[in-house]
Amino acid sequence: MSASPAAPSPAGPYPADPSELVARLEAEERELVLPSFDNLTAWRLGTLLAERALADGLPLAVAVRRGAQRLFHVGLPGSSADNDGWLDRKMAVVDRFGHSSYLVGTRFRAAGGDFDTDARLDTRLFAAHGGAFPVLVRDVGCVGSVAVSGLPQEVDHTVVVTVLREFLAGT
Repeated sequence: MSASPAAPSPAGPYPADPSELVARLEAEERELVLPSFDNLTAWRLGTLLAERALADGLPLAVAVRRGAQRLFHVGLPGSSADNDGWLDRKMAVVDRFGHSSYLVGTRFRAAGGDFDTDARLDTRLFAAHGGAFPVLVRDVGCVGSVAVSGLPQEVDHTVVVTVLREFLAGT
């Protein structure tokens, strides 16, 4: 990421129509699959995310987990404890549904619903807002999550996806 990801316009990288957006987000999950994942992989991925955010001056909190174990966490300048709460709530959505927090929330909207009311989950524990992505391992499935918090949900999601692509290109 050489430039800071600006808030996408309606004509930006993601379609405005929720059904089209669901298809795009599902395609990202099929694309962004790691060959393997361990503690060192988590460190490298988290560090790459943090370095890109620092270079772009993004006020993010970054976390990488395998299951319930947080393997990487940093709060960058401009982030706050509130961002840590958002990380936990978005990652809880990935844990429960096995999909990105943005995809889960978008699926509810595409069906004419609202995650916060229709999922019947405690909104103090779950947030289907963009920024948490499943750590998907080839021939295994979802083993954890990688997340950022600090920007609008589509931008948080874009940051994670962009860095995952870069990370996979280097593996």
